Amino acid sequence: MRLAVCHVTRYRFDPPLAHGLQRLRLSPKETHGQQVREWRMQLAGGRVEASYEDHNANHVTLVSLEPGTAELAITCTGLVDTADRAGVLGPHTGRLPLWAFLAQTPLTRPGARMRALATGLGGDRADVLATLHALSDAVLGAAAYEVGHTDSATTAEEALAAGKGVCQDHAHIFIGCARQLGIPARYVSGYLMMDDRIEQEAGHAWAEAHVAGLGWVGFDVSNGISPDARYVRVASGRDYAEAAPVTGITFGAGVANLSVSLAVEQQAVQQ
Repeated sequence: MRLAVCHVTRYRFDPPLAHGLQRLRLSPKETHGQQVREWRMQLAGGRVEASYEDHNANHVTLVSLEPGTAELAITCTGLVDTADRAGVLGPHTGRLPLWAFLAQTPLTRPGARMRALATGLGGDRADVLATLHALSDAVLGAAAYEVGHTDSATTAEEALAAGKGVCQDHAHIFIGCARQLGIPARYVSGYLMMDDRIEQEAGHAWAEAHVAGLGWVGFDVSNGISPDARYVRVASGRDYAEAAPVTGITFGAGVANLSVSLAVEQQAVQQ
């Protein structure tokens, strides 16, 4: 499947800022089942200072903002070819060893509720793949998908206690519980083409867990499926903080208003 993506992120600063640096993880990765045909990033209000690959093999662009900047617009457009691999990404690669994805982070660290959710799963624990599918179902059953109740700083345990959250929260709960069970897991940010619309509300997030014999396998808890050809994988990390599309620091700014527009649609492939 060939997917066309147009993603515009716009920050408005009032008053204008004195200085700023932004770290952008907005360029998709070449992975098993995904080929980036073309990708362009255009900036208004900032300039590229450096590009590099981080410890998670994410493409990172470091952008500086000029003094007096009142608006920063980041426009990403491109074409990505995807394939349905039933969520299986394949063997582990990258600079971080596999055991690094067993360590909890402040966003994924389990409390009493997450530990109970992980230990309460039924079935044969020796069947790791079946256990992970059961965990995905259990997370969605315990935390309904509802927007407006959590933010990027909400921990997995807090979201589970609230009984509601969004894709980021579902991924964090799943990752923390999988690690509690001794299964390496990580966070993925990217795009999902919804079948009933082109304009999307926001980017998407899901989790991956490592299964012996298969490698990394994806779980989109919010939608109750494993990623298929409608998904574009952009960045990954131990949690949201390591895979966030935009992070950074600003000086001298008052209120920063953020707006995002995102369109993902299937394109015809010329033979």
